[in-house]
Amino acid sequence: MKYYSTNKKAPLASLEEAVVKGLACDKGLYMPEYIDTLDEDVIANLKNMSFHEIACTVAQSFFGEDIESEILDKIVKETLSFETPVVQVKENIYSLELFHGPTLAFKDVGARFMARLLGYFIKKEGLKQVNVLVATSGDTGSAVANGFLGVPGIHVYVLYPKGKVSPIQECQFTTLGQNITALEIDGTFDDCQALVKSAFMDDELNKHMKLTSANSINVARFLPQSFFYFNAYAQLDKIGKADELVISVPSGNFGNITAGLFAYWMGLPVKRFVAANNRNDVFLEYLRTGVYTPRPSVPTIANAMDVGAPSNFARIMDLFSVYDNPHKEICNLISGYRFTDEEIAETMKQTYNETKYILDPHGACGYQALLDNKLTANETGVFLETAHPAKFKGTVDSILNADIKIPAKLQAFMKGEKQSVELTKAFGSFKNYLLEK
Repeated sequence: MKYYSTNKKAPLASLEEAVVKGLACDKGLYMPEYIDTLDEDVIANLKNMSFHEIACTVAQSFFGEDIESEILDKIVKETLSFETPVVQVKENIYSLELFHGPTLAFKDVGARFMARLLGYFIKKEGLKQVNVLVATSGDTGSAVANGFLGVPGIHVYVLYPKGKVSPIQECQFTTLGQNITALEIDGTFDDCQALVKSAFMDDELNKHMKLTSANSINVARFLPQSFFYFNAYAQLDKIGKADELVISVPSGNFGNITAGLFAYWMGLPVKRFVAANNRNDVFLEYLRTGVYTPRPSVPTIANAMDVGAPSNFARIMDLFSVYDNPHKEICNLISGYRFTDEEIAETMKQTYNETKYILDPHGACGYQALLDNKLTANETGVFLETAHPAKFKGTVDSILNADIKIPAKLQAFMKGEKQSVELTKAFGSFKNYLLEK
């Protein structure tokens, strides 16, 4: 399988090159040349398969041409040491709980998969060291830091906006040490992401050290997230609820919903998708106007979605470029909603009072978007609950007037000592810091 750039000005790359480079030399995102469609009988049999078996089937479709089956299956098995259950919240609405991994966030799967795949390529090619740059608005940094912790030949630099992630999220990537360095940037997530992209384009830096990204711009990070969608379908099909499936995705950098669109292109029977935004609603604006206008992000209580220039928008546009009117086709398949902090809080409070189900701010966006989408009697709605509510304990406790329990996994992180390096958002200071390494 070869991978091309969404900007169409870079040479085709192998899977290894796409994973190790992260970003194409023309600043585009890598995309596979084609997407295999799974046979209908395979889709029909998903309900009889384990999550691991489902993930192996999907992974073989993506990566089977480039990696031996036994090695790929081993990578998948090591990635999936936990389940992602579907839980009924209200009538025909279900939560797909993706927060049962090591850092209690959905990004654990992509991060762990990429760490093992990159480690395989490093060992195979005898590379000395690959330096992973990752910008985070919250959960990405913790998932990547823990997924790559202790992996030989890899050093991770986590760039995060100072004062704009939750205290528990910050603990998950600033207390690890070893091959993980936390860089506290005086700016927004978009500033952090801009620094990462600029580093990839800087000749001097790239001659000094081998760089790649573990954000969802990397194909090895976002593609494994398609496992979730197949697993959700399988669980609902088992109980006869998968015929008319509507999936709502809390959306920031749009890697997760892009993975869902890949699943759809592979033949997964999804009736439509819903992109749930907080006040950073550039995608909703695009749906309404046909014009994409990125802008600086604004802070919200759903901080992992505080992205004003979502990278994966380029992949969505590329997927739909086969149509004469991409905007029309996107609107036919994806609807969008936006919610203020006050609306998110009200959804959390009302849902808890009515059902006792505790939503985190991001899951609340996904859930409310399904309610606003007004499902028909025959449709089943699934929203992706992307992180454990305890990761935002202060916010959740305040809204619900509660004292939610902190899982042992999170308590362990909170005992560590913070280690971070403070930098400005100027590329020069970031570049000089890396040149000294």
